[in-house]
Amino acid sequence: MTVGTKMHQTLSSLESATSTLKTFALETQDKGAKQMFSDYAKQLEGICQGLQGRVNYIEQQEPQYKVFSPEVSDK
Repeated sequence: MTVGTKMHQTLSSLESATSTLKTFALETQDKGAKQMFSDYAKQLEGICQGLQGRVNYIEQQEPQYKVFSPEVSDK
């Protein structure tokens, strides 16, 4: 497994966790828990943005680490 693949998997997992926390925040009636879940989701969003920036940088510097490369069709 390449570094690029591992970073994309990590990013995907963090985005999933962020979505789950947002869902918890929406579903709970407890105001304290709602705020906590929202705060954690915001923190994870910041981490995701930072990691995405790193992924972009690595893919720019080392194109072989690109996981999703657009293919051009000659149709």
